[in-house]
Amino acid sequence: MTPTDTIRALAGDLAVFQDLLKDLPEDLYLWKPQPGKWCLLEVVCHLYDEEREDFRARVRHTLETPDQPMPPIDPVGWVAARKYLEQDYPDMLARFLDERRQSVEWLQALADPQWDNTYQHPILGPLSARLFLTNWLAHDYLHFRQIARIKHQFLGVKSGIKLDYAGEW
Repeated sequence: MTPTDTIRALAGDLAVFQDLLKDLPEDLYLWKPQPGKWCLLEVVCHLYDEEREDFRARVRHTLETPDQPMPPIDPVGWVAARKYLEQDYPDMLARFLDERRQSVEWLQALADPQWDNTYQHPILGPLSARLFLTNWLAHDYLHFRQIARIKHQFLGVKSGIKLDYAGEW
């Protein structure tokens, strides 16, 4: 898959996220499958932060200043520090979708990006801009699965109906 293909997929994922996450009732977006697991509000807040401070920032850093130290991130710590559960779900979803639009516009506007530029991570070793770009798309897919799983579990619990007729999960 070329970087152009990956960027096209990231652009298409905007509609997937919107369709999976828009117009949900509060009892669904605040529901947790079990203690310690994220609800959809936390997932959306995470996606917003990761869009701005992880993937887009790391691709940009590796393309523009690969020899400089990267700012640290703390996705797990952000859940409490940024009070994800106190955020407004529709607002956070709109903010995430807007950030994705900005990311896609930025990626599509890049002129001759050097996808092989490499950042030397102190623990993980060399990480290329292409690696960060590809993992950005993989991150989308992981969260599509997570969102679908939460919605599937919610349906089973709230309906009280066995869902095995639909197929094996």
